[in-house]
Amino acid sequence: MKTYLVVKSAAGRDKERLLAVVGESDGRVLVCDGKERPIERPKPKNKKHLVFTGQCLNEEELNSNKSLRRALKRCEIKEDSSYV
Repeated sequence: MKTYLVVKSAAGRDKERLLAVVGESDGRVLVCDGKERPIERPKPKNKKHLVFTGQCLNEEELNSNKSLRRALKRCEIKEDSSYV
């Protein structure tokens, strides 16, 4: 089973948004969020503009854009509760 990293964007229009890393191309990381950037059209992003959250997603959570959005929402809630 393949796992996918959850990262937070540190720069750009999507700053502070949680994203799933789905691959790598030309030295850049391919990320998607299931809404602005669907799985079918991942965004290439520079590695230095991403912050690792310590969370991962499994393959089932990337079956559809809807399941990806739900998984990232759960990660967002976990991240918010860890600061309490």
